[in-house]
Amino acid sequence: MLPTTRRGFLAGTGGLVAAGLTSASAAETAAAKGRTPRNFVIILADDMGWGEIGCYGQQKIVTPHLDRLAAEGVRFASAYAGSSLCAPSRCTLLTGLHAGHGTVRENPEGGPQRSLVAADLTFADLARMAGYRTACIGKWGFGPEAPGQVSHPNVRGFDEFFGYITHAHAHQYFPSYLWHNREKVALDGKTYAPDLLRDKAVAFIKEADDRPFLLHFATILPHSPSQVPGDSGRYANEPWTRPNRRHAAQVTWLDSHVGDIVRALQEAGVADETLVLFTADNGPHHEKGVDPAIFNSNGPFRGVKRQLYDGGIRVPMIAWSPSLTAKVVHEPVALWDVLPTLADFAGVPAPANLDGKSFRGLLTGGRYSGHAFLLWNRPRKMQAIRRGHWKLIRFAPNIAGAGPEGRIELYDLRGDRGERHDVSARNPQLVAELVDLLDRSIGDDPRVPYGLEVREEGSEVMVTLHNGSASPWRNVRLSLDTFESERTDALEPGAALTVTFTFAGDAGRGPRLARARFTANGRKVTFQAKA
Repeated sequence: MLPTTRRGFLAGTGGLVAAGLTSASAAETAAAKGRTPRNFVIILADDMGWGEIGCYGQQKIVTPHLDRLAAEGVRFASAYAGSSLCAPSRCTLLTGLHAGHGTVRENPEGGPQRSLVAADLTFADLARMAGYRTACIGKWGFGPEAPGQVSHPNVRGFDEFFGYITHAHAHQYFPSYLWHNREKVALDGKTYAPDLLRDKAVAFIKEADDRPFLLHFATILPHSPSQVPGDSGRYANEPWTRPNRRHAAQVTWLDSHVGDIVRALQEAGVADETLVLFTADNGPHHEKGVDPAIFNSNGPFRGVKRQLYDGGIRVPMIAWSPSLTAKVVHEPVALWDVLPTLADFAGVPAPANLDGKSFRGLLTGGRYSGHAFLLWNRPRKMQAIRRGHWKLIRFAPNIAGAGPEGRIELYDLRGDRGERHDVSARNPQLVAELVDLLDRSIGDDPRVPYGLEVREEGSEVMVTLHNGSASPWRNVRLSLDTFESERTDALEPGAALTVTFTFAGDAGRGPRLARARFTANGRKVTFQAKA
């Protein structure tokens, strides 16, 4: 493992590379190019800036494993978080909705944070219905801390969960407990949680069986407070303050965990059929003594965490798989694109009315139509919209220096990616158009019911399939264990099909497995759900 001990961490870059990722032979690489990934590993950093990785221009912090993934895979130059704060950004990642439509639109500031609800279909829900093993290891971030509640990760699509449930608890690097599924696990308060989370992620990968899997590794690195075991590793003698030295150490520590996870995929023999996606939930923080200017953490962009200038919402994103051809993608993408992209690779019809779009074509060289616009929403504080090369930010009254009427800024990103020159006064018609589009794009959740559900009442078991996609599902059959319904020729978008299975006596009791088999967009699809 890298690095489970302070001694291993102090070994430096040479030791990291030498013990790091295993190179494939030319023949193995050529064979992998023809495969479509069936497994997914989504690695989400917490408060990592766009410029804090070597492949994005970082000069002071060492990140050899991420740099190698970028060199061998696809690096996105214009990837955006869902928000400039973690909770709404994570909601966009999980659900495919931007923060103008998603359930969670703000962090727990000034009151209890809103949790996910039953209508929130996550990428894990989709994967589990499609027969995947699913796990969330790390920071969930949506409370409350109660087993079985509707926003619990086990209820929102993850078979396996280990980590922090609430936002605030995830600020503890040496916690007295973590959660394993629906139970608290006592810790000694001396265990460095990121290493424990890494170990759990590696163990999940090595439990691989014939089923495909989805792992969401949501580390708490490098969020404040800046803590690593020991002191600052290779940065101990740098002329920075202690919080800055430790922040740099956190980033390199996280990089080593990425190396561990990829190596686990290789050792389990599943790397060739796995897509690894690394990204972050928002821009760099400047908390508890950390100064992002020392590391140029936001690259050439203005702003940091909590702000909707690009420095607060541009994030690193790297996609790696032996099946991909190395390249840099400049097309803007966002975290709410991840769900439809995973659905696309898994052969599952994407839910209708999502804000996200599959970027599979950007990874594989296929077709990609792009976004008409991107949107960010911090209620009662600020909103932003990007359409083409134009970016508008609207501040609420008395927020961020705005007066009682609020403030609107407009930037032309073609020659002003640092957002230094407000051109709103020279473009009143464009400002009006973008404000109108912004207002029309913030509202209620637009999704409709989707997927397979099972309900039992006495001797009857009702199996319902909701076509919440945008295309018809054809040749539909529902089954419960060995019992199968008659075929339904077509289930139109927005429609539902319910079949009731009746059992005599106790024959219908106990766990049962329901399945839906159908064809969508020319692909054969099977959903499953337990009664």
